[in-house]
Amino acid sequence: MNGRFDRFILLAEMRTGSNFLEENLNSIDGLRCWGEAFNPHFTGKAGNKVLAGVEIADRERDPNLLLEAMAEGTTGLSGFRFFHDHDRRVIDRLLPDPSCAKIVLTRNPLDSYVSLKIARETNQWRLNDMKGAKSARITFDEGEFRDHVARLQAFQLGIQRGLQTTGQTAFYLAYEDVGEVQVLNGLAAWLGVPGRIGRIEQATKVQNPGELSDKVLNYDQMVGALADFDHFDLNRTPVFEPRRGPQVRGYIAAERAPVMFMPMAGGPLLSVERWLTALTGGGALLHAETQKDIRRWMRGHGGHRSFTMLRHPVARLHETFCRHILMPGPDCFSEIRDTLRTHYNVPLPPGKPGADYGVAAHRAAFMAFADFVNGNLNGQTSLRVDPNWASQGSLLQGMAQFLLPDRILREDEASAGLADLSRTLGLESPVWQMEEPQGPVGLDRIYDKGVEERVRGIYRRDYLTLGFDAWR
Repeated sequence: MNGRFDRFILLAEMRTGSNFLEENLNSIDGLRCWGEAFNPHFTGKAGNKVLAGVEIADRERDPNLLLEAMAEGTTGLSGFRFFHDHDRRVIDRLLPDPSCAKIVLTRNPLDSYVSLKIARETNQWRLNDMKGAKSARITFDEGEFRDHVARLQAFQLGIQRGLQTTGQTAFYLAYEDVGEVQVLNGLAAWLGVPGRIGRIEQATKVQNPGELSDKVLNYDQMVGALADFDHFDLNRTPVFEPRRGPQVRGYIAAERAPVMFMPMAGGPLLSVERWLTALTGGGALLHAETQKDIRRWMRGHGGHRSFTMLRHPVARLHETFCRHILMPGPDCFSEIRDTLRTHYNVPLPPGKPGADYGVAAHRAAFMAFADFVNGNLNGQTSLRVDPNWASQGSLLQGMAQFLLPDRILREDEASAGLADLSRTLGLESPVWQMEEPQGPVGLDRIYDKGVEERVRGIYRRDYLTLGFDAWR
């Protein structure tokens, strides 16, 4: 216990991310969340009949017995998850009590409704890895949804009223906040416990990524039925990618000219480095390691210009696949390659592709890799989201935390863009030469409508916000 709170209650609902939040709370020193301690059908988790030494029959007779047993069994603050249909006597006791911290977790009610129906359809309530994911498309029922919203609103309004009339405040979290280390450490600080976390626990994976239109059979009917609701943002694309920093290490600046290149992982690099060297007549280039290096260069190069370069998502993903996954060598992510072969059924050859590795095999391997990337970006795998296949939009947002590039060029328009940049500095632009693509099979030999649609589905936000059209 601490001076402010002696326990906490996590007020949430089904399909709001409460399992994931509990998992991370339990990784913080000084906190223990005991699950759904007062679910009328079990105690703690499904199937449990005893929790903290207290049987369900005794809990039903006197819920205080379990409250005290959980407190005695915890070093630090004990807590539990509580939904609207759990034991009402518990919320009646704890809501007015200022020594009990209130954490309120919410989610867009339309998302939670769809997720709940999918879980009931598939009987999958928790996902540990994308290879075990089950999917289903559900039928939207307007009356059912309105009842769902009414229950959520009644519960939330009751919490709000109880806090207001007793002069309390809660720590509010949205579904999207649960994956933020800084937010969870802020929650730990608010609770008054010493522990902090350095990374998010990932045992629980996102079960149903993607847009609502991919999950609801009668999507158009749903949109029409909800025409008088204006707060669901139906057309958004959910984002489960980790937020990124500026990744300054690797920025390249010319020592003899006020020009700096901010590389986009998975995009052009060597071709731009050659161009920068030629721009300065073979002058030295600064390969930055820290922000301090960049600040020092900027102070010494007044009127400087910076730029980054986008690559079409199809070409970028194919280049990443060939350079870092398919071809063994110094650039290969060997451990990820092995895991993709053994765990995610990506049909990669055991070693370097041989004479029997043809167009059909290359297309199959690339498409399987694309499926992995889709799940990886949606938080469904335990492997890292590597910057080389992260969305370019997320990388641009990371850059902006330190420095916005003066220009965002496109690889297929680089010659004209770099010539114009050179003119603004009074310099003559060297000839631009695109990089030679990697891999034993060229993208043009496997590209078709299916490839385009698969990649567009992964990087829908990049296509929309960065204006990409089809590769061909």
